[in-house]
Amino acid sequence: MNITEIRISLHDHNKLKAFASVTLDDCFVIRGLKIIKGAKGMFIAMPSRKRPDGTYQDIAHPINSETRNWMEEKILRAYEEKAEGTETEAELEVSE
Repeated sequence: MNITEIRISLHDHNKLKAFASVTLDDCFVIRGLKIIKGAKGMFIAMPSRKRPDGTYQDIAHPINSETRNWMEEKILRAYEEKAEGTETEAELEVSE
């Protein structure tokens, strides 16, 4: 599995720094990822929905920490490039 595209939409609302969309293998998109600044640094929050009891449940998420770390590293790198204004296009194409 490869991340073939990452789109970052910058926001600076307290802890929420950006939204991201990720395309996997040019055939599957995950939208609604949040880039959050937490007490221990930046992290990715997966898309979720609010349950009737007030808790949140992820809609899509990696099933192991290796995949989560891999995705988080690539998404945070794309966010940093966009925030610094060093990306070459509004949408970042990721090559492996």
